[in-house]
Amino acid sequence: MDFQSAYQKLIQKLWGWVETFVEMLPNLAVAFLVIVLFWITSIAAAAATQRALIRLRTRPSIQGLIVTLLRIAILFTGLMMALGILNLDKALTSILAGAGIVGLALGFAFQDLAANFISGVGLSLHRTHPFKVGDLIETNDVFGTVQQITLRTTELRTLDGKQITIPNKHVYQDRLTNHSFSGERRVDLSCGISYGDDLEKVRKISIEAIEGIENRNKDKKVDLYFQDFGDSSINFVVCFWIRFQKQTDYLEAMSDAVMRLKKAFDQNDITIPFPIRTLDFGIKGGERLGETLSKVPVKLAFPDQSP
Repeated sequence: MDFQSAYQKLIQKLWGWVETFVEMLPNLAVAFLVIVLFWITSIAAAAATQRALIRLRTRPSIQGLIVTLLRIAILFTGLMMALGILNLDKALTSILAGAGIVGLALGFAFQDLAANFISGVGLSLHRTHPFKVGDLIETNDVFGTVQQITLRTTELRTLDGKQITIPNKHVYQDRLTNHSFSGERRVDLSCGISYGDDLEKVRKISIEAIEGIENRNKDKKVDLYFQDFGDSSINFVVCFWIRFQKQTDYLEAMSDAVMRLKKAFDQNDITIPFPIRTLDFGIKGGERLGETLSKVPVKLAFPDQSP
């Protein structure tokens, strides 16, 4: 008797579900059409947005983020409308509330990952674009060329070939120097000449030699400044600007400047002195070795030649 009653209740329940399903068939069809319509709309909107972002020269990483968020927003709107047609919008609200609590807990658990992601978005949306792929930058005590920028990390290749991955949170918060931003860089070459050389002549010949460097920025003059009196030379620095995109531009300009300066000095009898040390042998100082030795009595000893 109990089995028969349970069986009848089950049949009634199933039949009720079937009747409800049949009654909701028109709404299901409309809801399905709404989802399909919004799916197609999301694809078309994503393609149009992608083309617009490419014309605006937006970074690939931020292009993907914007397109993905746009598609999610459109699809979510379509899903809400479809559930409203099926009278299930309240159920979705409850699900979203639970998902929000779970998301909050995950946010605390993965806050470093979220911080790197947000920093990556901030770097991509920066109006002045602090750096791009191919730039030579210095940040977090790393000096290298930018290889890749993602929403989580920035990859640099150092001058000795090492691949360094830095979380975007540290790049965004730390001081950053972009050596490629202006497209030019100043080269400072230090040198020294002997005390016997004519300083005006040194200035004239040095500037003429540096002005012949091929990659030099002709719009800016060459500057030369005498700095100090060294132990064996009068020291100076010559400064000039070059067109700069990569580190080899700087190294080649420095090498060319050294060769040109050395050649010009050799041709004009200007001496780059070696380090010189003056030895003082006097007790009070200021006396040469010969003067000191002349004051020392010298006794000559001869061998005894008696038989």
